[in-house]
Amino acid sequence: MERGSSMVAASAGLTALLLSGCTAAPPPTPATITVTATVTATPTPTPTPEAAPPPPPPAAPAPEPVPNAPAPVVEWGPAFDTGARPGATGTPVLDADGVPASYTVVEGDSFFDIAQRFELPQQQLLRMNPQVHDFGETVYIGDVINLDWTKTG
Repeated sequence: MERGSSMVAASAGLTALLLSGCTAAPPPTPATITVTATVTATPTPTPTPEAAPPPPPPAAPAPEPVPNAPAPVVEWGPAFDTGARPGATGTPVLDADGVPASYTVVEGDSFFDIAQRFELPQQQLLRMNPQVHDFGETVYIGDVINLDWTKTG
C-alpha cells in the first residue's frame, strides 16, 4: 500500500500548495514619507510693448456752408381766358388791351377752376391774391380775384 499512501501524501502536498496561495499576505508596513513644500511666488509676466498705431492724418477743415440762392419765381404771362367752364362761369373784367384783369366769383365757382380757366398756375394765382386764404379752398360769391400778373392784391 505504499502506492496508495504516497498518493495521499502527494495529494495532500498538492492541496497544501494550492491552498497556500489562498492565504492572505501579511499587510505591508506603512512607510513614512516626509514632504517638504516650498512656496515660491509666481512670476508676473511683463507685457511686451506693442507698437502704437500711427496717429490719423489731420482732418481737412470742413468747408463753410454756402446757402443756395433762392429759386427764381417764374410768373406766367398775362391771364388768357379760355371761356366759361364748370366751376368758373362768371364774366371777367378786361383791361384796355382786352386782357382779363379781374374776375368776380359767382355761385358754383372754385379757385382751382378759375386758375384753370385763365391758364394760370394755382400757386401763382394765390400769390397774386393774398386775400384768398386756405390755399384757395374758401372763396365766396362776390370775391374779386386779381388776374393781372403785374399787380399783387
